[in-house]
Amino acid sequence: MAADADGDEPTPTAPAADPDLEKAAPGAAAHPSAPAADEGGTVVRTVLARWRREDLLERSILVLRALVLFFSLLAAVIVASNKHGDWKDFDLYQEYRYLLGISLLAFLYSMAQLWRQARRFSTGKDLVPRNYSGIVDFAGDQVTAYLLISALSAAIPLTNRMREGSDNIFTDSSCASISMAFFAFVSSALSALISGFKLSKQTYI
Repeated sequence: MAADADGDEPTPTAPAADPDLEKAAPGAAAHPSAPAADEGGTVVRTVLARWRREDLLERSILVLRALVLFFSLLAAVIVASNKHGDWKDFDLYQEYRYLLGISLLAFLYSMAQLWRQARRFSTGKDLVPRNYSGIVDFAGDQVTAYLLISALSAAIPLTNRMREGSDNIFTDSSCASISMAFFAFVSSALSALISGFKLSKQTYI
């Protein structure tokens, strides 16, 4: 409060502004937006990482099913052409007939799955509803792998017994077909593992 020069009553003066409050005000207004920006960036990075992972899994399954298609076709062709007269004819042995049938079944399943994936990549639409696609993929890959290993377990003992008696073009062709079916089994089993992982991460919302 200051007094006038003429002795009049003193006039009140305005209180000085607190510099600490002026400095804190802008920061207090800007601070709440920083966590929101960080949270938004984290969400975007998470979504992008998930997309990259799903794309990698899709491509991996595509390659594995192409391998199943290739190896099962080779196994079926080698078995079907394994006819050399007399007892050297695959038709005479139910184990080899079973191997041929399962190889053809694996070939047809892989071809259907490859066509389905190619259609999904090109059109963005799946023939199987999204809620059931994971179950269909996992069950199909599992059943195919199981049938292939059962065919192998039936054909291998018979071939080993034949090779103990005589090693010829018939037994060599049988071994070649068994090897191709084994590679088809490994590819199908790996595809089933990836399908199972995708099924465990699938959302139903």
